[in-house]
Order: sequence, then structure tokens, then C-alpha cells
Amino acid sequence: MAQMISTMPMVDAAPAVSAIMPKLGQAACLDAPASGITVVSRQHVRPDAAWATGDLTLSVSDLPMLSCHYIQKGLFFPAPDLPMSSLVSLLASSLARALAAVPALAGRLVTLPDDRIVIRCNDAGVDFLHAVAPGLSLDDFLVTDADVPTKLTKDLFPMDRTVSYEGHRRPLTSFQVTVLGDGAVFIGIVANHAVVDGTSFWHFFNTWAAICRGESPRLLDFRRNFFGDSTAVLRFPGGVGPAVTFDVDAPLRERVFHFSADAIREMKAIANRRPSGGHHAEVYGKMAQDPKNPGEISSFQSLCAQIWLAVTRARKRLAPDATTTFRMAVNCRHRLRPAISPVYFGNAIQSAVTTATVSELARHDLRWAAGKLNASLAAYGDGAIRRAAAAWQAKPGCFPLGNPDGSVITMGSSNRFPMYDGNDFGWGRPLAVRSGRANKFDGKMSAFPGRAGDGSVDIEVCLPPETMAALLRDAEFMQYVSCPSHLL
Repeated sequence: MAQMISTMPMVDAAPAVSAIMPKLGQAACLDAPASGITVVSRQHVRPDAAWATGDLTLSVSDLPMLSCHYIQKGLFFPAPDLPMSSLVSLLASSLARALAAVPALAGRLVTLPDDRIVIRCNDAGVDFLHAVAPGLSLDDFLVTDADVPTKLTKDLFPMDRTVSYEGHRRPLTSFQVTVLGDGAVFIGIVANHAVVDGTSFWHFFNTWAAICRGESPRLLDFRRNFFGDSTAVLRFPGGVGPAVTFDVDAPLRERVFHFSADAIREMKAIANRRPSGGHHAEVYGKMAQDPKNPGEISSFQSLCAQIWLAVTRARKRLAPDATTTFRMAVNCRHRLRPAISPVYFGNAIQSAVTTATVSELARHDLRWAAGKLNASLAAYGDGAIRRAAAAWQAKPGCFPLGNPDGSVITMGSSNRFPMYDGNDFGWGRPLAVRSGRANKFDGKMSAFPGRAGDGSVDIEVCLPPETMAALLRDAEFMQYVSCPSHLL
């Protein structure tokens, strides 16, 4: 077990709760929602060191996200071997140090007289909440072969469904640690999506964890060199910010599907028309490492193709000539020439779009669909990124999240993000990833790495009830779905 630090945080505790460090079952309630998750203390945490650099201007990749909800992601952990009061103090103190390393997250958005929007690194601070759920256990959240209990998970996060433009008035990040009745802990982070993308979000999570266990974090790159010289602006007359571009009240079912490493290898073998075992598999495995083999369809592309086919089949109301769209978030850091730093702080993402009609997907197989995705992503290099940036600068606007015609899949997050690796706060690796209600609509999906670290992948899927029911009846799709070994 890694060593955990013990220092005093730079916090402002609410007077009524500064002395509250309750035992489970004896909590003084600040908020008591029906879920049984009760906030018992709230602190305002500031960086423990001053930031010497000035404002950070929002880039062409940051500005479109002003209409998106704050990102809500978090991790379940095993029960720590220390008192809850010590745990809360430890997390708050290490958070103060982490914010000093990433001070933009403790600032606020400011619109300048020329309408540019900047992150003002003014050490305004963040909210840190401690919650308890004495009547709930890990088994209530990580239920096998069942939907995500969203009525519970939504209360693991503060600032529910807050739109990123609100960062002018509200903290750019908020944090909540929730202790369950069985001692398990959930650490949730809510972060402004105009300030961070998934890469930067998980880099900060890693930074906080590293400091908590007494290590030096990897420093992030705050140079605004992802089209940071753009003069394009988004104007919001009267300071009235944008709304999200989808119906937040539309009925949805949410489920996390687990795909084992073996299942993904089988799909990849089918997509590349090769056997999945024996001598030939070994030969093809070596070919996959050959940089001279650009036509290789990746494991994740193969999985996404299977999802695209299955969800399109499950959307019974789509006409055969309807166009289906698969949108995939693309990390531009390594695709630009010259590349920008892998630890560039901010949004450096765009959306790669692949289309096909319903009838085309019905007529063709996994290899065909995977080949379409592969071609779209292979073509998304420096030129495509610069053309997309130029098009946005010519006509600035917010990113249109949603699925207005019912035929779109939007794949976010990444199975390559370090969600399990690097996020041991000092008492054990995370047990599972879960998210809040932010930015969820028909067809929104998020990729998480499998906990085993063996190439398995978890896909969080949001669909209308009737579409989810049809997907669960699809034997061709469900044959690849299994239960993670750590939940058996």
C-alpha cells in the first residue's frame, strides 16, 4: 500500500459544519435526497500556492463546449483503513496541493471587453463535499446484468447538470467523497467541459492521487498551442449563456456492457478476416505491431462497429434509407503536425463522423462497418483537424450534442484513459468507474478501460427503454458481453 500524506488543507469550512465529522449512521444532514446519500460537510478549498501566470484564453476546441454539461466522472474504492475524519482531511489537503499544480481548475471564467473568454487563475477555489450513505453498499451500485441505478449515482456528484458557461459564476470544479455503509468510498469529480477534455480530466485525477499517496505528479502543459492564436469569439449578449442542445428529461436506460479481452480479440479477428487462435493468430498479432500495416482495423474500431450494427438493428423505427451516424471523439494531440504535448491542458478534441444508411449496415457485416470507421479515423490527421478548426473560426458556435433524428451514436471518453492506473490514493486501486447524468441522451456512449488491464473494455450505453430492450434481446451482440471477473 502506498504511503499517504498528512498535511493541513487551505480550506474555508462552512461554520455550521466545520466541526462535523460524523460516524456512519450518525450524520448531521445538510442535504438528504431520496437516494439515501447525505452531504454532511462542505468545504471551500483553495490552492496552497499562488499562480504566477496570467489568464488562459479558451481555444477553438474549448469554446464550443460552453453549452455542454460539466463532466461528471468518479471511481469506487475499497474501504480505507483509517478514520473517516482522517480520510476527509487527507483528501482535502492533497486537493489543495493538486490545485496548486493545476490552478486553472480553481479559477473562474471571465468574458473580456473584446468578448474573448478566459480562465482567470485567481485561486477562487472549489467546493469539496463529504457525503455518507449508511444504508447503501457497493453491491447497490455495481449490479451485474442490470441497468445502472441512476437514481443513486446522480447523487454521487455535485453540480448536477450544470452548463459549462456557468463557470463565470460557479467553481470550475467540484469534488465529492461519499462513504458507503460497507466502508467503500466513491470519489467524484465535476469539471467544466470548456476547461478540460477527458485527457486533461484524468490527468488531474492522477495528479490528485499521486499527491495523496506522497508522490510527485506529472506536470501539465499550460501553453495554449492548440489554435491558441485564434481571434474567433463566441458572443453571449447580456451574459445569458447557452443551454444544452438535447432534452435532458427524455426517458433513458443506462447500462455498462463489459467486453472481455477474448471477445474483443474475436471481433478484431472477424473485422480483419483472420482466425482468433492458434499459429495464425500469433502471426497476425505480429503484423498488428508492424507500422507498415496501416490498414489494420483496431480492437476498439471492431468493437465500435459491432455496437453500430447492433444499435441500428435495435432502433426499429428507422427507415431503410435513413442515414445513421457514428460520432467518435478524437484526441488531436498526437494527430497534429507538429504534435502538441500529450499533457496539454485543455480541450484538444474534435469529432470524427462516419455515416451509412440503415440498409447498408443491414446488408454488410462487421468487417465492412469496421472498415468504414477505420477509414474515417485514418483520414483524421493534421489536415482534417486544421480544416475543422478553420470552419469553426469562420462560423463559431457551440457543439450540438444530441440525437435529433434518432439515428446517431456518440462515443465519448476512451478506454485508453488512465482511470485505474495512477488513481490509487494510497489504500488500493479503484474498483469501478461510474458517471453522473451529464451530457446523456439517446445514443450517448462512453468507453472505459476494463479494471483487469488486460485489454477488456466497458462501454456505458444510454438508450431509450424500447431500444435498450431490443439490444438486450440481440443474440449476435450479447454473445460478446460478459460480467467482469471482479464482480463475479
